[in-house]
Formats: sequence, structure tokens, C-alpha cells
Amino acid sequence: MKTAGIIGHPVAHSLSPVFQQAAFDYCGLDVRYERWDTPADVLATRVASLRWPESLGANVTIPHKEAVFLLLDELGGQSARVGAVNTIVNREGRLFGFNTDGPGFVAALKNEAVFDPAGRRVLLLGAGGAARGIAFALGEARAAEVAIWNRTPERAARLAGDVAATGATVRATGSTDPAGFDCIVNCTSVGMEGTGTEAASPCDFATAAPGALAVDIVYKPENTAFLAAAKAAGLPVLGGLPMLIYQGALAFELWTGVPAPVEVMFEAARRALDAQRR
Repeated sequence: MKTAGIIGHPVAHSLSPVFQQAAFDYCGLDVRYERWDTPADVLATRVASLRWPESLGANVTIPHKEAVFLLLDELGGQSARVGAVNTIVNREGRLFGFNTDGPGFVAALKNEAVFDPAGRRVLLLGAGGAARGIAFALGEARAAEVAIWNRTPERAARLAGDVAATGATVRATGSTDPAGFDCIVNCTSVGMEGTGTEAASPCDFATAAPGALAVDIVYKPENTAFLAAAKAAGLPVLGGLPMLIYQGALAFELWTGVPAPVEVMFEAARRALDAQRR
């Protein structure tokens, strides 16, 4: 039996074990996916254990996406530019780091919202780890412009500069006004379950263009105040679950070389969310 798991602190809330195990089982792979709650003082030991022959690798979540950098042998994909790793792959004892957040987000846009960011203007609310991956991925997907807002303007400016250095058209903005944008993405924690901000939205859609897509990367609750406000304004919406699934599907494929059973992963995650609501 092979193993994989999720490294973070805490990880009890993570849906990854639910849908990743469902994918391994569906594909007939003898793999056990585990939760590895990992405080910072044992991170190096945990990562070192991924070199064992029975290990496929791991997903990495808060707060270790940056700290794992120095513990890996090579970085692949966008991880070096983004400055964060969310997937580790064991290849014959060498550890490779990847970031599937941004590509997973773009895959969710294209496959679930039928929205291609190429040539479109996107307003990104937030400049944290998830926003970094998404901003770089939107640049790679040839978005016409990405405007980044953050309550700390310096963080927005820093991220905009990092992404613009790749040749993408990116700028910082001091406004959350959605006017003129084709897509508005909430990458903040506003509206997330357990934050005390569940009734709040970081954006007012009164000036949004007809047909602009509102995307929230929060998946608990599935219908955030941000999405509810967009729906009330008559706009199409996309919740956070598709990004979670597609980034996980990319990790699955990096570990196994097998096409991910995306619908099976969606079904398992939705069942788990429904059970948590009861």
C-alpha cells in the first residue's frame, strides 16, 4: 500500500482526505490518504518521511506552503514564482514541489463556469497565498488585465509587481468597485464559516457589468454573502468547491499519472459537506 496525505496545522476540517480517497478507490489504486496535523517544529521530520518508498507525496496547506520550500529538492510549475507549494511529489526519494492552486482555479473557470480568462479583465480581491497563485495563473492564461485590491495596499502592490514581472498586465487598485470587469474574484476570508464575517461581502455589485462572473474561493459556506449579493444583482456565480476539486485533481495526477475522476471527487466532497450541514 502507498500513502499520501495533507500536511498542515490544523487539518481536521480538510475535505481533501474525503475526495482524494474516493479518487484512489475509484481508480483501484492501493493508496491510503491521511490527515497529518503538523506543527511547525515537526514539519521537517514529516516532509522527510515523504521520501520513503511507500509515499506518493502530500498536499500542503496553511501555514506551511512557504516553509516547505527549503525542505524540497526541486520546484516545478508555478511554485517558484508564486512563492508557495501546495503539492509535494516523491520521485524515487527526491521531493518535487508544485503549486496547483492557480491552475486549478483556471480549470474551474473553464470547466464549471465556461469562462475563459483570455482577453478578459479580472478584479482580484485579496493578496494572500491563494490570490498569488490565482494572479500568476490568470497572467499565464492571458487575461487582458488583472487588478488586485487588498486592505493593505502595499501587499496588493507587491503582488502586482511580482506578476507584472512575468509580462502580464497587472496592477494594484485601491477600489473594490467591480465596474468594467468581466470577473470578480473573492480571495479574502470575508464570508468564510467560523470567521465572524459570514454575513459580510467584500464587494458591492451595484455597478457590475451585466454578465460579469462572481467567483468566491470560499467553499464553506457554499453560498457566501458575496455570492448571494452577486446573484441578487443578476450575475452568474461560481463557488469555491470547484477550485478545491480541480487543484486536488491536478495533485492526484502528479502523484499517479492517472487521469483524475473529477466527478467522483465532486460527489464525495458534496456528500461530506451535506453531512456536515445536518
